[in-house]
Amino acid sequence: MADWKTRTKLIHEGARRSQYGEMSEAIFLTQGFVYDSAEQAEARFIELGEDEFIYARYGNPTVRIFEERMAALEGTEDAFATASGMAAVNGALTSLVKAGDHVVAARALFGSCLYVLELLGRFGVEVTFVDGTDLDQWRAAVRPDTRAVFLESVSNPTLEVVDIRAVADIAHANGALVIVDNVFATPVFSRAVELGADVVVYSATKHIDGAGRCLGGVVCGSRDYIRKVLEPYLKHTGGALSPFNAWVMLKGMETLDLRVRAQAATAQAVAEALSGHPKLSRVIYPGLKDHPQHDLAMQQMGAGGTVVSLDLAGGKDAAFRFLNALRIVKISNNLGDAKSIATHPATTTHQRLPDDQKARLGITPGLVRLSLGLEDTDDLIGDLLTALQAA
Repeated sequence: MADWKTRTKLIHEGARRSQYGEMSEAIFLTQGFVYDSAEQAEARFIELGEDEFIYARYGNPTVRIFEERMAALEGTEDAFATASGMAAVNGALTSLVKAGDHVVAARALFGSCLYVLELLGRFGVEVTFVDGTDLDQWRAAVRPDTRAVFLESVSNPTLEVVDIRAVADIAHANGALVIVDNVFATPVFSRAVELGADVVVYSATKHIDGAGRCLGGVVCGSRDYIRKVLEPYLKHTGGALSPFNAWVMLKGMETLDLRVRAQAATAQAVAEALSGHPKLSRVIYPGLKDHPQHDLAMQQMGAGGTVVSLDLAGGKDAAFRFLNALRIVKISNNLGDAKSIATHPATTTHQRLPDDQKARLGITPGLVRLSLGLEDTDDLIGDLLTALQAA
């Protein structure tokens, strides 16, 4: 199995079959498990054997297939699935640190990730924020007592690309773990582990599901980290993924590579078509040669990803006129969906940030984040150009 290519792993890795020999993975929709004897129950609570389960909050056969498939795809020893992407981020960070520890994080993060880091501060964890693209700031911030560094490999929503290898070298020289939220890079274009990441986090709600159906998350890492650090925290605090949602994610994974590559190709075409448009002050896309980290993005991912950000010159009013004129692209706050989605971060996903912080992050009143779906590329470009006329 280690020699299988990505598409093969996405379909077959970790598969289990019952005595019925079903083709599609079974949904084990149960919260508990039956033991043959009291002695067997006692033994399982002492130590779980291979493919043994005691309670769905701790593990489930369907969920385990998803975990093993994700670990194989990401190139880690193990994985633990969670109820949502934010449960994965919270679990990855909170399980690792205690009062008095130090964490360094890139300042360009999803709003809920910033909230989790602020929450850690309330409980005595010192958090230092840096410009993720400035390696000198990482060097200055990471200390011998730094427990972990946290970053989005491609930031939400301004699409800054962080040099994972360089940051990992800085962190590891000080004994810190590297935790990477890799949603925008996607599991298809990810090289995070190869570049030095110790822990990789995904919102499976995004590209892994890919059809806007279910919440889910997953944390990938070493077996020691997953089973000795993360699992005790998650199984006792209750952030478990439901078996049904795990099954939906497994079905999504079967087409993940095909979908993401098609979406990235569309995103590239859209970015090129809109670049230089008079109604736009910026088109932000790592696949464009004028992106500040274009070369780094090509080295780390080999593609620009599935998301393009547009900065409308007319500010919020122009952005709203643009959004309201869209016919194919839908207004929502998800991404990675088969349907193309437009989001206004300043008034939705990053609304709670103070205006000065938004300005530092480049989240202007005119910024619109586009997640490109699987519609016809020409139809999408036509829709976007028509909406820009209304802006």
